[in-house]
Amino acid sequence: MTTVHQQHHNEAMITMLVIAVILHALVFLGISFEMPPPAPQATQPSLDVILLPTPKKSSPPEDADFMAQQSQQGGTDKAGHTRPRAVPSQPALKKSQQASEERIRSGAKAPERQQKPELVTSKSKTVREVPAAHKAPVKAQQKPDITQLLSSTRQEIARLTAELDRNSEYASQRPRHKSINASTKEYRYAAYLEAWRKKVERVGNLNYPDEAKRKKLYGDLLLHVALRADGSVQQIRVVRSSGHKMLDDAAVRIVRLAAPFAPFPAEIRKEVDILDITRTWQFLSNNRLFSGK
Repeated sequence: MTTVHQQHHNEAMITMLVIAVILHALVFLGISFEMPPPAPQATQPSLDVILLPTPKKSSPPEDADFMAQQSQQGGTDKAGHTRPRAVPSQPALKKSQQASEERIRSGAKAPERQQKPELVTSKSKTVREVPAAHKAPVKAQQKPDITQLLSSTRQEIARLTAELDRNSEYASQRPRHKSINASTKEYRYAAYLEAWRKKVERVGNLNYPDEAKRKKLYGDLLLHVALRADGSVQQIRVVRSSGHKMLDDAAVRIVRLAAPFAPFPAEIRKEVDILDITRTWQFLSNNRLFSGK
């Protein structure tokens, strides 16, 4: 009895243990664990590093055409040797001009520049040389000799000198004019003008036109008279008419009747060849001729 009871007790214990294990498994399987989300981090800029191989230094030429102040690697892609040029200074220009003048004096020809072949490029970036023989020959301009330059310079100087002489001679031959009128204040001219006026006025009153007396014409006119140094009349011109042609013609006739006038005094003759006298002449209603301003 005791053995059977012991077996039932063991079976019950095993059954309870199995159930407990199953329950615990269910409990553990039903519970889930989640990790908290990571905190956001500030993004930092990325840095790309490219490693390049160190270029190999080329050895300097043994026989250099010219020396530079610094390395010219990568300075040009053109083939050949090209020496950099600078703007020549003033002393260099003067030396060049002196050398050119000496070469002209000696008759030496200037060195001709050698024609370089042209480079023709195509789209395929191929380069070929075109010989200079295909180009039309260009005639070099012959520089004038120093004797020709001197001869042309002398001819130009002689031409200018002759032209100046002709102008001076023409200017010396032109008569010297002096214009005077009633407002002239210089004594030597004013005195001569007053004497001339009195003579014309006296002759005009003695030869007053009869037609003007009969028709009772009167008026005033502006008359210009040009006198030569010997007192003769060169020209008479009516500047402003009186309105009556008969009075204008009478004034011109009176001046011609009064001529010749006194020759110019010595002090006037030194300065003037022709005196231009402009005066106003009035034919009055009392049949008198009067010279106003």
